[in-house]
Order: sequence, then structure tokens, then C-alpha cells
Amino acid sequence: MSEEKNTAGKIKAALYLIPVTLGDTPLDKVLPSYNTEIIRGIKDYIVESTKAARRFLAQNDKNLPIEDFNFTELNEHTDLKTISHYLDPLIKHKRPMGVISDAGCPAVADPGAAVVEMAQKKNIDVIPLVGPSSMIMAVMASGFNGQSFAFNGYLPVKPAERAQKIRQLEVRAAKEKQTQLFIEAPYRNIKMFETILQSCRPDTRLCIACGITTPSEYIHTKTIAEWKKEGAPDINKIPAIFLIYR
Repeated sequence: MSEEKNTAGKIKAALYLIPVTLGDTPLDKVLPSYNTEIIRGIKDYIVESTKAARRFLAQNDKNLPIEDFNFTELNEHTDLKTISHYLDPLIKHKRPMGVISDAGCPAVADPGAAVVEMAQKKNIDVIPLVGPSSMIMAVMASGFNGQSFAFNGYLPVKPAERAQKIRQLEVRAAKEKQTQLFIEAPYRNIKMFETILQSCRPDTRLCIACGITTPSEYIHTKTIAEWKKEGAPDINKIPAIFLIYR
């Protein structure tokens, strides 16, 4: 019997971090069936988007009484000063709660990190479930250093500042032998690709990993010089991770 379950078959009162698929990947391809067992024991969720969370839960088990579930949104528009009560079902009523992002693992490059921080401060058990992480999978497939890597999130939007930041990451990758990862809004992927080519040395290596686990998955590593000869891949409006290394 799982350590998260008591003798009555109910799951432990804790904050569960529930990964979702990346894109339209079938659940059974990337998520263990155990996750669905945990989901069946939770009725209170903190989610990035209620609509997306409802759809994901229904995919896990079409018989779930989703209309009886409680959803509280935590996203980029949420004022973090207003979330102090978000964990009340768990703190006051000892009910397990789940955190669901729109894609991938919650609390990693995700607003859910704020409620996890709050749970840790209150000494609440936080239980991460297994699921796909595009960042880790990109590192795995890049051929770059997997012992030392850094995720830098979104880079500056202004062209000059973005180019300067890319050059700083390139220097760090070479000096510290550390793989540098960053992301961009999918509709700006091509612009990011062009800026990288304009900013980096010819022998610097760039890996582009997009659509990970989906039918359109594309993961390729080339030098900047090679990318300039080949041109931009078809990555427009597809979630992507960019990685640079010496």
C-alpha cells in the first residue's frame, strides 16, 4: 500500500504537485497510472487555468465528479498578496489539495511556485508526482553538460537587452562549462532564433528543443555557423526550449 494512503484508502492530507502533458500527448505515454489514483482522492485544486485543469482531470478519469470540485486560480494575473487563504482546505479541514499547471510540472517556471513556498513555510507536506519536464528532457537530448546547467526563464523582450543577455549566457557557458537554458513566448521563437544567431560566436552550440513528447517533436543541436547555413526550423508558435553551450 502506498505511503500516501491510510487504512481507509484515502490519500494523505498534503499538497500534491500534479504534472500534466506537454501539448496533446496521450496521458499514458508520459504519466504513470498512479497519478490518476492520487487525483481520485482530491477535490480541491489550485490551478493556472480552471478550463485547462477541468479538461486534464476529465482525461484522467471521465467518471470524476468534476462539477463538485473546487478550483482556485493562481496565474500571472494573480495578486500574490491575496493567496494567503489558498491552502485553507488543507490547513483547516485536513483535505488533500492538488496544484495543476497548464503544461508540464507545476511550480517549475510556473506561478504555482508561490503556493508551494507558502506550504513549505507552514510545514505542510509537499508531494511532487512524476511527469514530463521539458527542461530536463531538453538537457537529456541536447548533448550538452548535464551535470551543470541553469534555467534562465524568459529573456528581456527589448532587442538590445535580449542580445546582451544572450552574450552574457554564452560567456557563462564557456567559462563555467555550464549549459544555459531559456525560453520565449512561442510566437516570438523565430525572433529569438535570429537574435541568438546574431549574438553568438560561430562555434557556440545551440540546441532547439520544441514540441517535446508531441508528434511535432523537434530536438537538434548545431553550431551557430551550421544554423546560419541551414536557416530557421519550423518552430513558430510551438513551445520551445533554447540551450547554448560552448
